[in-house]
Amino acid sequence: MSEESAIVDVLGEPWFAETIDLAPDAEGPVVTTLVGRRPAEGEAPTDRAVLHVHGFSDYFFHTEFGEWWAERGHTMYGLDLRKYGRSMRPHQSPAYVADLEEYFADLDAAWERITRRDGHRHVVLSGHSTGGLVVALWADARRPPELAGLLLNSPWLDLQGPPMLRSAPVGFALEQLGRRRPMAQLGREVKGFYGRSLHRDHDGEWDFDVRWKPLDSLPIRFGWIRAVRQGHARVQAGLRVEAPVLVLSSDRSSYPKELDERVFSTDIVLDVRQIRRWSTAIGRHVTYIAVPGAVHDVVLSRRPARARAYEAIEQWLTGFVLEPTH
Repeated sequence: MSEESAIVDVLGEPWFAETIDLAPDAEGPVVTTLVGRRPAEGEAPTDRAVLHVHGFSDYFFHTEFGEWWAERGHTMYGLDLRKYGRSMRPHQSPAYVADLEEYFADLDAAWERITRRDGHRHVVLSGHSTGGLVVALWADARRPPELAGLLLNSPWLDLQGPPMLRSAPVGFALEQLGRRRPMAQLGREVKGFYGRSLHRDHDGEWDFDVRWKPLDSLPIRFGWIRAVRQGHARVQAGLRVEAPVLVLSSDRSSYPKELDERVFSTDIVLDVRQIRRWSTAIGRHVTYIAVPGAVHDVVLSRRPARARAYEAIEQWLTGFVLEPTH
């Protein structure tokens, strides 16, 4: 990461952040933020890197994930997409885009800096939840030669809930609402169990800024839902990502009505059956692993489950990315 353009990040040393100006949208100026881990003294230079993209109502704070990759010879980067986390600005509607391809400019800018400027020739692209959907679409559209692998952590590949929500009439209604009333908010009940299960000030072990990752989520707008459903349709029609793909999820989903053990050992956000179903639509070399006891963000699970997740990543990395067979 360029010494001139980056400042010490809120995560502290050795993490640095670089604000990147993008073309304005309908709400005004837009930025994206590339966070990077500066190699420690004595660490050998590497041409390998990882770029991680967060999910909805989220931002990059995954220092343990970054250190794990650094121990395996990869420079770690995280990207706070426009209108999220470090990239959020007062004049903006948090998290809102009308088309997921708006994020392609964020990824293009980050990728250019990681590969051309910083000299990384083999890059694993990682995405969680909505970020997993976005990076899969970008990897399929751009097909950069430096893409060494695609790691998807509980990617959002279909609309969860009863089958009726995925019916043609409901799809048509969402399309029309998204087109005619894009900024209208979707009414929903959010109990905050997931955020509380993660944050160290509540029932978890992780430290994150609840202004950027609220315990009760950011608002969802119909224009954004329309954009996501269009992204789902593109995935389900079939992508052609050539790099090896690893998809991780919990082995179970649940929808608890109180803060019980299921909150800490299942995915309470997405339906893992849908993740399993649509994973093979992403590319021709896809590995899917269901991690027992994992939560929605698999690498934020309790220690035994995340140890299993890291073991799966290690096997995929050594078997298909560092020594590719595709």
